[in-house]
Amino acid sequence: MKRAGFVPWPAETARRYRESGCWQGRPLGAWLWEWADGRGDRTALVDGEHRLSYRELAARADALAESLAERGLGDGDNILVQLPNGWEFVVTTLACFRLGVAPVMMLPPHRAYELTSIARHVDARALVVPDRWKDFDHQTLAHEVAAELPGRPLVLVAGEEVRPDSLDLRALATPGEDVEARRKRLDERAPEPDEIALFLLSGGTTGLPKVIGRTHDDYAYNIRASAAACAITEDTVYLTVLPAGHNFPLASPGILGTLWAGGTVVMLPSPRPDAVFAAIERERVTTTSAVPAVALSWSRAAADCGRDLSSLRHVHVGGSVLSPELAATIGPALGCRLQQVYGMAEGLICYTAPDAPDEIAHTTQGSPISPHDELRVEGPDGQPVAPGGIGEMLTRGPYTPRGYFRAPEVNARSYTADGWYRTGDLVRITEGGQVVVCDRVKDLINRGGEKIAAGEIETLVQEMPQVAEVAAVAAPDPEVGERVCLFVRLHEGRTLTLAEVGAELTARGLAAFKIPERFEVLAELPHTPVGKPDKKALRALLNDPTKGAA
Repeated sequence: MKRAGFVPWPAETARRYRESGCWQGRPLGAWLWEWADGRGDRTALVDGEHRLSYRELAARADALAESLAERGLGDGDNILVQLPNGWEFVVTTLACFRLGVAPVMMLPPHRAYELTSIARHVDARALVVPDRWKDFDHQTLAHEVAAELPGRPLVLVAGEEVRPDSLDLRALATPGEDVEARRKRLDERAPEPDEIALFLLSGGTTGLPKVIGRTHDDYAYNIRASAAACAITEDTVYLTVLPAGHNFPLASPGILGTLWAGGTVVMLPSPRPDAVFAAIERERVTTTSAVPAVALSWSRAAADCGRDLSSLRHVHVGGSVLSPELAATIGPALGCRLQQVYGMAEGLICYTAPDAPDEIAHTTQGSPISPHDELRVEGPDGQPVAPGGIGEMLTRGPYTPRGYFRAPEVNARSYTADGWYRTGDLVRITEGGQVVVCDRVKDLINRGGEKIAAGEIETLVQEMPQVAEVAAVAAPDPEVGERVCLFVRLHEGRTLTLAEVGAELTARGLAAFKIPERFEVLAELPHTPVGKPDKKALRALLNDPTKGAA
C-alpha cells in the first residue's frame, strides 16, 4: 500500500473475498479500453451538446492521465476533484483510475474551510475545479487554497476562462494522434488492485467530513453488485442529477455502473424538474437517482410538464428516509417503478428489487446487494436485539473498508475490534431480510441528502465571542427533510442574530448548505445527566416553542 494511513482488511478475509470472486484483481482503469474495444462508437456519455463514444471517452481519459504524469503525478498521489456534473468529471475520474492517482471527491458547495483541511489531510498534489460555477469563482479559491498548502499543488481548471497560472483541463484531455502508444504506456503504469482508487467523504459527527479510501478491488465489486441489483444493462440510459462526487450517483450503480454494463450516461448539472423532464424526453432516459426532496418535486411537477416521460423505468431514491405514504406517490406520478436505496460512502448498500411488490418498495429500504454483506443489529447494551427489534446497524463486507483514512481515534469509536462498522442508524430487519431505517444514533443533520455534522457547526459557532454555549440540531422540514437549527446561550449583555451567524460562517469558508437556517436563543440549554446539551429536549422545543425557546 503506497498511502500510509489506510486500514486494510485482514489477510484471511481478503483471501476469502478473492476466492469468492468479489475481488477480481484488476484496477478500475483496466476496464476503460476493454469497454472501448468492445463498444467502439456506442455513445457512452452525453453532456448537453457533447457526446462521447466509448472510444472517445477512453482516449480523452488517457490524454489527461498522461498529461498529469508529465507534471509529476503518479501512482500513490492524491488530488482534490471539485467539478460539477459534466463530461470533465467523468474523464478526470477515469484518468485518475488509469494512472493510480486517487481523486478525493469534493462537492461544488465546499469552500476554503473544507478544501484546505481535506487537502492537508490527504497531502493533495492538485486541485481540479471549474472556472466558475453558479456565480462562484472556484478558480480563484483554488489558488488561494493552494497557496496555503505545502508544495503549492497544481490547479487544473475546466471552463472558458482559464488563468495563465492554471492548467486547462479540457486542453490536457485532448487526445491528439498518439492514442495507441499512450494506451500502451499507461497500461504499463497500472496500479495494483489493492491500492486506493479514490476517496469519498463522509458527513462525520464530530467535525470535518471523514475521508474514506476505496480500493480498486472493493469499488469494482461495489459497482458490479449495484448494477446487478438494479438490472442495469447496455440498454440503460442513466441520468445523473445528484452531485456526481457522491457514491450514490457515482457508483451505486450510477455513472460507473452504467458504463460497466455498456449503457449511456447523461450528465445534468441541475435536478430542476423542467431540466430533468427535458433530458428524459430528449435522451430517452430509463433510470435516474434522487434524494426524497428532489423526487417529490418531480412528482408534483410531472402531470403538467408537457414532456414525454414514457422511457423512464426506474427512479432510485435514497439519501434520507422516505415515508411509505410519499413513496407510494412517486412511481405513479412519474410512470415508473420506485427502487429505494439505503447506503453509505463507508460501504454497505441495500436496494429494493426492481420488481419488488409495493408493500416492500414503499415501506423498506431493501436488502444488501451482496450475499457476503454481514449485518448485525445491536441494542444500547451492545447485545443483538430480538428478531424484528430496533437497534443500531453494524456491518462489514467486501466493499466496506475497515477504517477511515488517517483517523485512528475516530476508527476506535466507529469500528469494533473485529471490523464491524457502526453505521449510527437505528434499523429493524424484516422477516424477509429487508432493512427498515427507523432513526439514527449519530449526530448528523440530513439536509436534502447532504449529511452535516452538528459538531462541526458547534465548534465554529462556539468560537464567536457572543456565544457561551451552543447546540445544533435537526429541524424537520417538508422540502429538504431537515435544516440546521442552532440553539445558543449568550454571554450576559451580548446579542446575536441568525444573519450574523451566517455571515461569520460564510466568512470562515463553510459550505452554504451547512449554514444554520433557524436560530433560537435560550436563557439556559437543557443538559443530560453528564452535562452535555440535551438534544432530545431541544428537538422537543422545536415542536413546542412555548417550553423555552426565546
